[in-house]
Amino acid sequence: MTEIAHMTEADAANRLMRLAREIAKHNRLYHNDDAPEISDAAFDTLMQENAAIEAAFPQLIRVDSPSRLVGHAVSSPLAKLPHAKPMLSLGNAFADEDVADFIASIRRFLRLSDDEGVALTAEPKIDGLSCSLRYEHGALVLAATRGDGAVGEDVTANVRHIADIPQHLPDTAPPVFEIRGEVYMAKADFLALNAQQAARGGKIFANPRNAAAGSLRQKDAKVTAARPLRFLAHGWGEVSSLPADTQYGVMQAIATWGVPVDQRLVRLVGGDAVLAHYRAIEAERADLPFDIDGVVYKVDRLDWQERLGFVARAPRWAIAHKFPAEQAQTNLLSIDVQVGRTGKLTPVARLEPVTVGGVVVSNATLHNPDEIARLGVRPGDRVVLQRAGDVIPQIVTNLTRDVPRAPWAFPDHCPECGSEAVAEEGEVDVRCTGGLICPAQRIERLKHFVSRGALDIEGLGEKSISEFFEAGLIRSPADIFRLHRHRAAILGREGWQEKSVDNLIAAIEAKRNPAPERFLFGLGIRHVGQVTAKDLVKAFGTVERVAEVATREDGALELTGIDGIGPVVAEALREFFHEPHNRAAWDDLLSEVSPPAFVSNVRASPVSGKIVVFTGSLETMSRDEAKAQAESLGAKVSGSVSAKTDLVVAGPGAGSKLKKASELGVTVMDEAGWHALVGETTQ
Repeated sequence: MTEIAHMTEADAANRLMRLAREIAKHNRLYHNDDAPEISDAAFDTLMQENAAIEAAFPQLIRVDSPSRLVGHAVSSPLAKLPHAKPMLSLGNAFADEDVADFIASIRRFLRLSDDEGVALTAEPKIDGLSCSLRYEHGALVLAATRGDGAVGEDVTANVRHIADIPQHLPDTAPPVFEIRGEVYMAKADFLALNAQQAARGGKIFANPRNAAAGSLRQKDAKVTAARPLRFLAHGWGEVSSLPADTQYGVMQAIATWGVPVDQRLVRLVGGDAVLAHYRAIEAERADLPFDIDGVVYKVDRLDWQERLGFVARAPRWAIAHKFPAEQAQTNLLSIDVQVGRTGKLTPVARLEPVTVGGVVVSNATLHNPDEIARLGVRPGDRVVLQRAGDVIPQIVTNLTRDVPRAPWAFPDHCPECGSEAVAEEGEVDVRCTGGLICPAQRIERLKHFVSRGALDIEGLGEKSISEFFEAGLIRSPADIFRLHRHRAAILGREGWQEKSVDNLIAAIEAKRNPAPERFLFGLGIRHVGQVTAKDLVKAFGTVERVAEVATREDGALELTGIDGIGPVVAEALREFFHEPHNRAAWDDLLSEVSPPAFVSNVRASPVSGKIVVFTGSLETMSRDEAKAQAESLGAKVSGSVSAKTDLVVAGPGAGSKLKKASELGVTVMDEAGWHALVGETTQ
């Protein structure tokens, strides 16, 4: 926080941009690939830093901020399945004070009297894969993973093989009821599975969570059926009615329907009681049959949950109280450098294998030169690792940094192509300057171009891209659309038959008119993620118009006028489109594909896009509740009145803001008028 206090606005914007990209990467590795590179604790640290900077610079909150997003967009062979109600994430508490603040915020939001207790449910936070089970008239009809919270993966056929999940609910269950919980693997079952895999020469799973996720997300449900998966319910989604008016009551009803609910779920009143329960669960943690990483608290009264509502990515009425990270010591054997899609050189520590929290690990990312300097690590050092349930942990301490030994020198040339490697001004990451002449960047960019978030070409995965690149069949994105010319060459390769080649060519042809935001994202322009790409084509209509503005002398001014687009993105676009080889690749690609104009499907509300100010005393809701309601309807809530203000909602005691609104001719209404205005939208 001391460092943040001394940040300039430019520093903060740059750091938020880098955090958004880094956190998005780790979300993808965790949620989609089941292959995380950092520990839970390290990820939580990144999220905490992002939240702290946003609190200090609220005007810089990005459209793609990690505080607004849940999980990661679905990227798997399984069909996509939208959720009837979003599957959101949870906010985190790391200390007793955070729990006290959580309870205090509930009291403030609901305007509770001092003598009115806040009842919470508390249950272990199991480390599994979130899953939603939809029952209609008692029958299980759909099952989906969380995905990005809005769209998950269809795992209906797979969950039918999990014994804990009933195929039918009793007649007493409501006609429509979505049960949500975690698919997991017990510790003993995990060890037995790995023993079987080792005996067969199969894949060895790093931990029970990865084993459960990999077992559930199978195209072949027979694989899932052969794995020892379990299920525990912890909530619900869309329902036609509820069997009780409290969280605890509904969970008990779910248990009576034959769906497993953790027996450690309790209802408690007050901070002291929930913290005592947290300590008890923490002491019991090692002896539990499954992995947990904390305790989840939820407001018990459902009418209070309704009033509290949600922030961007999590409910206000629930929080996860995380356990401290687990640690171990080992030796650092060597440091390797990997080159990514954007040319970033990432140092990776190769470690003497050590067990941390029940998982054997041998690698840890060192992120960048600053991290290596901070730790002072060199091959031969004794280091402390920290892990909280993931595969590759974080090095937190170097125990031998004072031992005389030459420092490890970060390379100044790319290990893949030999081009100069430099850090741009204001950046800590070192990048290869070779661009598309660097084989590591070129192949990674091609993989990115066909990935699920970009063009999403069925059958053209990372393995095929690597194969065709090595064979000289593709060198640029446009070459993908010329693969049909090499049909005979592909047929002559191992594993490619008539049907698979025909299917691949058909899948490529189907993408000759890609969505403009996917096309722009697929180019791999630095700082242009999925959200930013959509913002750009939404503002300019076509990808050609984006390129035209980016290359104009005054283009930066027009670009930064778009909400969510800052000078960093504007400069990245300018650099990309001014680079001759990028322009050549762009022109070549547009000779093969034709992205259409962007079409928006956003629904309007009476206050969508308007700037609203609340002033005076509100009688039917708290100020926080009013702000949350307005923002949920697409409005922007401001704390001050200006000529840009569209609407002022004034309650009793309104003073200077009401006066200024009158002077400026801003529309003013009372609280009843506000409810009348938005009532139809909120029904």
